[in-house]
Amino acid sequence: MSSIFQPLTLRGITLKNRIVMSPMLMYMAGDDGLFTDMHFAHYGARLIGGVGMVVTEVVAVEPRGRISHKDLGLWHDGQIDGLARLSAFARQCNAKACIQLAHAGRKAVLEQEICAPSAIAYDGKHKRPAALRIDEIEGIVKAYAAAAQRAHQAGFDCIELHAAHGYLIHEFLAPIANLRSDRYGGSLENRARFVLEITRAVREVWPADKPLLVRLTATDLMDGGVTLEEAIWLAQKLKPLGVDLLEVSSGNIVPNYPGRVFPGYHLKYAEALKSKTNLPVGAMGSITSIDHAEAILASGAADLIFLGRELLRNPFWTIQAAQRANAQVELPIPTYARATGPYERGF
Repeated sequence: MSSIFQPLTLRGITLKNRIVMSPMLMYMAGDDGLFTDMHFAHYGARLIGGVGMVVTEVVAVEPRGRISHKDLGLWHDGQIDGLARLSAFARQCNAKACIQLAHAGRKAVLEQEICAPSAIAYDGKHKRPAALRIDEIEGIVKAYAAAAQRAHQAGFDCIELHAAHGYLIHEFLAPIANLRSDRYGGSLENRARFVLEITRAVREVWPADKPLLVRLTATDLMDGGVTLEEAIWLAQKLKPLGVDLLEVSSGNIVPNYPGRVFPGYHLKYAEALKSKTNLPVGAMGSITSIDHAEAILASGAADLIFLGRELLRNPFWTIQAAQRANAQVELPIPTYARATGPYERGF
């Protein structure tokens, strides 16, 4: 039996297989942050291709939380309907739709003022951010909760909170980006306060039968960054707040990844977090091979495979995996089953 095509249940939803479209920025929105036909075609192709779930690119919880002026947003009600098209189409394809909520922090490239825990630029190419006041931090926590309520109205099955890759939540967690001396800086407990407050606020408004995911940096592999021990501590705090799965990554608190990149290079961190928390985890990081995905799942090292660039190259990767495994699967367009069987002449 193929491990790829085993269902997975998280709270009240069941994924039909273990392949998830990883969040990847497309920079195809306008300054209004609205979902477009180009987004629909982009995500729709992977849903028709058979993935169990798509995760959107980052969706900003406030205008200054965008990475660019071409990012999606969910900071007002007028942005709900466009995103609802995606969740409705996912249901039509017997798949699930997850929205990734995020705030870019000091990595934002915007004309307006940007913000961060401390007034430290990401690098020489980014502008210097303004250090957030306490009331602004509290406002961002509320913005996450409001975006979560809108995500429910838009029909999404899951939320993923982006706490990795050098964006705002990660900035609070890493001492190299957080020099605060108030209750949001200094000790690990203080640096983690922001993400724990966001998680609690989102879980309070997010329906109890819908899963909550977190994309977490397991380590930054550098002095002043998040360590694996700190990530394990944080994951253990997130679990009782209602987090159901961790998508595990590493690095990017500063430019230039300091580690070695190879297929599945984040997997050892996912295994470590899973073993210490008993939370399901998603594997990510240059995974391209069907056999590699099967091996990861069969070993129990991870529970989901998040495919990024490979799904950009090949939206029908999942159909090819079904053909390789001789798996009988229901496809959104039934005649696509021709691609999963033996090579025969047919009309």
